[in-house]
Amino acid sequence: MVKNLKKLRTQKGISQQKLASEIGLTQQSVNKYENHNIEPDIATLIALADYFDTSVDYLIGRVDEEGNNLSVSEGERLISQYKKLDSKEQLCVKTVIETFNSLK
Repeated sequence: MVKNLKKLRTQKGISQQKLASEIGLTQQSVNKYENHNIEPDIATLIALADYFDTSVDYLIGRVDEEGNNLSVSEGERLISQYKKLDSKEQLCVKTVIETFNSLK
């Protein structure tokens, strides 16, 4: 399902017809993609992603604008972010968590 197509198109300020003609579709197809009546094939998804300079994952709603995976839990996301920190930053986070746990 193409979840962000309409958002990208309106942000760019183009009509369904203009988008369709730019990537070789019909206006009716763009309308059906935006209203979730039909799903585009992979080649069309790639063309749309290339046109909007984004990823297929963003188009279909698997990641947000920053590329964060929306299918992972908040805990998994925090762990992923924690692993990107250097050792001093990880120590600060660990200290904060331990402080909050000791207050219980």
